Amino acid sequence: MGTNIKKELLRFISEDVQSGDVTSVLLPKNKIRAKIISREDGILAGVRFARDIFRLNGCNVKIIKKDGVKLKPNQIILQVSGNARTILSCERTALNLLSRMSGIATQANLLVSKIRKINRKTKLYSTRKTAPGLRFFDKEAVMIGGGHKHRMSLNDMVMIKDNHLLVSNSMEDIIKKARKQHKHVEVEVESQRDAILAANSGATIVMLDNFSPEQIKKTITALQKKKLRNKVKLEASGRINSKNITAFAKTGVDMISVGSITNSVKGLDLSLEVIV
Repeated sequence: MGTNIKKELLRFISEDVQSGDVTSVLLPKNKIRAKIISREDGILAGVRFARDIFRLNGCNVKIIKKDGVKLKPNQIILQVSGNARTILSCERTALNLLSRMSGIATQANLLVSKIRKINRKTKLYSTRKTAPGLRFFDKEAVMIGGGHKHRMSLNDMVMIKDNHLLVSNSMEDIIKKARKQHKHVEVEVESQRDAILAANSGATIVMLDNFSPEQIKKTITALQKKKLRNKVKLEASGRINSKNITAFAKTGVDMISVGSITNSVKGLDLSLEVIV
């Protein structure tokens, strides 16, 4: 466990416990055993962080199911033993993180499986639409589910979006300026014309924002005619979900980014049960 991760997990615990768990302190200082179990099908993610939350508070933990496994209802994920007060104080923090990460991994895995049935070269990417303070964990969950992380922060890669273009002199100028300092430059475009302009100006990734699958196909054909298709990666983004993602995969884009994986999370149903 890295220092930064340790700090984050301690922060999560502190946020919940504050000056003390006034309910659990009423309990005797008995040693107990407990288990976290699944309540529904899904992909497990974050089990090592749940383990560390308990370990940081002096509990003994045994991981039964590893990250990435497919869960069925009523399977034991991990077992924990220690002071009753401590285990119950950590319960919700551990479950919240584990449930959120597993929900993200489950959704990512569903989308990846749909893409792979159509085109194994197209990759699923997360976005920066994550809960503040949880980006590392959200994106880690996407990766466990079979997706990719894309940018973790603004300093990872140049991504020129619509508002950057509105403030800049021109698309050509800002791309050329960026390429003098950076190897990879992504540009968000809203038309076939701008996709061609971005590729011709030196962009290495062109994000086709809110393009329909039909518009993407036409744009790819246009780029091919100008011998620009092989010079750029193409990313489809905007209003993509489990119902239409196969249509986008069929277009032949290199990347599909889906913000809802991390900004509209449905946590996996998990629970902690004390073993009597």
